[in-house]
Amino acid sequence: MIDTTALAEKPVLTGDRIRLVPLSERHATAFHTTFQDPETRRLTGTHQDWSLAGLRTWIAECGARTDRLDLAIEDRETGGYLGDLALSRIDPANAHASFRIALAPSATDRGIGSEAIRLLLGHAFERVGLHRVQLEVFAYNDRARRAYERCGFVLEGRMREALHWDGAWHDVLVMAALRPERAGAR
Repeated sequence: MIDTTALAEKPVLTGDRIRLVPLSERHATAFHTTFQDPETRRLTGTHQDWSLAGLRTWIAECGARTDRLDLAIEDRETGGYLGDLALSRIDPANAHASFRIALAPSATDRGIGSEAIRLLLGHAFERVGLHRVQLEVFAYNDRARRAYERCGFVLEGRMREALHWDGAWHDVLVMAALRPERAGAR
């Protein structure tokens, strides 16, 4: 139902201000630095502490994986690292996948995330042939939720108190974008 070769081929997707490129060793230090930022960790719910060496090992495996797609977000002019995003948990029989994105602190509030999401969704629906892409976002992350809505994601449900962060329980929202509805994304 989907073109699994599109997951083996790691694309370069170019937008107006950014470029999505295969996540590679050259991104490891900036990726690691991003996930040391307390606000990035809170917004992504990252409890795991990655060592730089462990992260390098994980990144080295990304290029050969055919069950997911991990891309770095780079500034189109400078090549600077702005974040990363991924399609994972790909279900070929049902043509759906999970999505995640994490921006470097310097890349927030500039529309970078929305541009990256639109590029990846275009690739997911048009090249890979996915029908559905879903994500989870924490109820306290209004900025991300609004960006997802602008890109065509629709709220489908709420997992009550599914995240324990900083001594409190938080709801997780489930959102999805469907290929037939893609034209409706602003």
